[in-house]
Amino acid sequence: MNKTEQLKKQAADYAVELIESNMIIGLGHGSTAIFALRRIAERIHTHELQNIYGIPVSQHVEQEAKKLGIPLTNFEQHPIIDITIDGADEVDPNLNLIKGGGGALLREKIVAQASKRNVIIVDESKLSPSLGTRFFLPIEVIPFGWHSQLRTLTSLGATWELRLQKDGRPFLTDQGNYILDGTFASPPSDVYAIAHVLQNLATVVQHGLFLDLATDVVIASESGIQHKQRS
Repeated sequence: MNKTEQLKKQAADYAVELIESNMIIGLGHGSTAIFALRRIAERIHTHELQNIYGIPVSQHVEQEAKKLGIPLTNFEQHPIIDITIDGADEVDPNLNLIKGGGGALLREKIVAQASKRNVIIVDESKLSPSLGTRFFLPIEVIPFGWHSQLRTLTSLGATWELRLQKDGRPFLTDQGNYILDGTFASPPSDVYAIAHVLQNLATVVQHGLFLDLATDVVIASESGIQHKQRS
């Protein structure tokens, strides 16, 4: 395990201690969240956690959770989630996020909006002074007609590229949609305005700006763990 992975694991282990028995938990997607998934499984198997059910944010996470023996449920049975632990691609000083590097942003946002508490786990490399500084902005679009709205997308100050798989075919989300990744020439001054524009484009299913959703951000660095909470 390299240094970055060690930091990710430290953040995950800290966050999982916030979970209590009898909770419904959102199971996040990505290289940091997988450490949380494993720690949750450990606490279940040692009976530290009992009567725990998870709602995964992607098909991949669902498969991993089943392998680890984490009991799963769905929104029909449990429409409200007590706590979600997930990662992020970029975090600003206001605890706003960019997510979607793993391509699961739609389900991640559905789970986040259904959660009483959203705990984001990152290493210090994910911190930035402004969203769009260090990471591109993913948006999920339907395959039909997205080219027709590229002019509007470009007017936001970003260059957009269709995300591709290694074989050159378009990356497909769990819903069968495409992902466009937007790189900004300079960080946007008003991410709320950008979110508003994106929400009104018919081809955009969802965007990777997670604004006012994180209740907690757990940051691991070589100097230790920092736990920030939204005031």
